[in-house]
Order: sequence, then C-alpha cells, then structure tokens
Amino acid sequence: MQLFVSIAVVVAAAALGSIFTARSVRGWYTGLKKPPFTPPGPVFGPVWTFLYLCMAVSVYLVWQEGLQTAGVLTAFILFWVQLAFNVSWSAVFFGMKSSRGGLAVIAILWLLILATILASFRVAVWAGVLLIPYIFWVSLAAYLNTGIWYLNRKNSPPVT
Repeated sequence: MQLFVSIAVVVAAAALGSIFTARSVRGWYTGLKKPPFTPPGPVFGPVWTFLYLCMAVSVYLVWQEGLQTAGVLTAFILFWVQLAFNVSWSAVFFGMKSSRGGLAVIAILWLLILATILASFRVAVWAGVLLIPYIFWVSLAAYLNTGIWYLNRKNSPPVT
C-alpha cells in the first residue's frame, strides 16, 4: 500500500506541475532565448518520467523503515516539502512566466533536494542513491533557468 501511495502522490504532483508547463511550453517558452546546452524539447518528458519514478521509489524505501525510526520522519517530511517546491517551480516559472521568480524557487528546491538526499542516505542508502540523478537534472534546470532569466531579463516580470 505504501508503494501505491508513494507512486500516486508523486504522479499527482507531476501531473499538477505539467499543467503549468504544458500551457507555456507551446507559447511563451518557445519565444525565449535559451542558453547553450539546452536539451531538445522531446528529452524533458522521458527524463522527468524516469526521475519521478526514482523519487516515488525513494520515498517508499524511506517510508518502509517506519516513521517512528530515528531520522525517517525527517527524510520523509523533507521529501514531501521538496516535491511541493518542485511543483511550485513549474507554477512560478511556466505558470507565472517568471524566470526571475523561478530562480528563487529553484534555489530553495535544490537545497531541499540536497537535504533530502543526505537524510535519505542515513535511512536507506538506495533511497539516497535514487535521488542523485534528480539533483543533477535540477542543477541543469537551475543553469537553464539562470540563462533564460539573463538572456531575457527585460521580459521577466517582477517577483510579487
């Protein structure tokens, strides 16, 4: 049951984030100047699918250790907080069309992912390992977000 819940909630978060993304990717995002090394559009879907699967299995492995066990609750809570920031980044960057606001959110997201990885490693090594590709991809996303903000900064609305 814990595996089902882990997958269901992560998939729901992914779906919510994709609502914001889908609306902008075909319009606003295509008109932006992008930095070097921006992956082609078709790469994003499969990569995020893989990452969300890894995330769901990671939180499941943490949960399996029992929330009453030392450190488990911390890793468990950090996971869900970073997932909320993951969705928030899509809402701010794509939904609000704010690369500047996206920078603030992705910086916090990156730190939360790092904290989640470290906490997860202490609970179940594989739970931490499964999140390593995620932090690498979010590092790339942070670079892209920064580049998009810099290259298009006159078009970026103020953070409200």
